[in-house]
Amino acid sequence: RPDHEILQIIAYLRNMGAVAPSETVPAGNVANGAQLFAKQCQNCHRVAGKGGRLGPDLSRVGSARTQSAMVREIRTPHEWIPPAYETVTVITKDGQKVRGVKKNEDAFSIQVMDMRERIQGYLKSNVEVQYDKNSLMPAFDAKRLSDSDLSDLVGYLGTLRGHDVTVR
Repeated sequence: RPDHEILQIIAYLRNMGAVAPSETVPAGNVANGAQLFAKQCQNCHRVAGKGGRLGPDLSRVGSARTQSAMVREIRTPHEWIPPAYETVTVITKDGQKVRGVKKNEDAFSIQVMDMRERIQGYLKSNVEVQYDKNSLMPAFDAKRLSDSDLSDLVGYLGTLRGHDVTVR
């Protein structure tokens, strides 16, 4: 019976991250949220294979994040930065600055995806690396994104659960 117990533990752990039922109904105008995403977010974020790669893929964000977490991450993205998306600036010996997200690092080297989505590798002995505590994602405060538009955007993001989404 130990295998059965392991399977129960795995099932429990998988359900820990599930969105609470009260949050599964989209808030706001989902169609407007999809348009906002296309204009404001898609340059850096992918959904269903379309969009940029600088930020995390959001194809499953609706099943991975609560609405309140999405609001917090849109309004104040610097509060939590996913490990593979930390902001760095690499300064070469000739003074060239390359800003982007850290993709990989060890004691001797660092790989960075620059702002044009090119992955570049550097030997640390040849560069200076500056670690930035701010996210590359801008903070979408109320001036940049109204509360109503934020509600629409979060409503759209809530529909993204890893399968094709058609907005009606």
